[in-house]
Amino acid sequence: MDIRKVKKLIELLEESGISELEISEGEESVRISRHSRVAMQSTVAVASPVSPAAPIAAAATPATAAGEHKPHNDEHTVTSPMVGTYYSASAPGTKPFVEIGSEIKLGQILCIIEAMKMMNQIESDKEGRVTAILAKNGEPVEFGQPLFVIE
Repeated sequence: MDIRKVKKLIELLEESGISELEISEGEESVRISRHSRVAMQSTVAVASPVSPAAPIAAAATPATAAGEHKPHNDEHTVTSPMVGTYYSASAPGTKPFVEIGSEIKLGQILCIIEAMKMMNQIESDKEGRVTAILAKNGEPVEFGQPLFVIE
């Protein structure tokens, strides 16, 4: 299915009151669903304690600029809602969306994850200060993988 058709379907979904749309064209099909990012990220946060995430978190820890990170009670971890490639900025050579120590607001863009040639903006589901960045620019991330720690 052509990406332009998919974009038109997304626009149609946004303009209408429909919460979900599924289209099939021959052997190809696409399903677009309208769910808030906050809901997706809170669902992911519940799923992240699963044991396979532990090796991923351990492998991602060296990416922190502050060194090894041990979570505290007042910290919130933002996890990846999808599999894809992590990008810290909108284009190569531009300033990253956030850095360690950045004060962020609810809904602020933290990074981009490219999945299937689509750029997905990952937004903050909490206000606070970024204390750790757990992914490296241009590297693949897994579903549920910790990306940021917000205090």
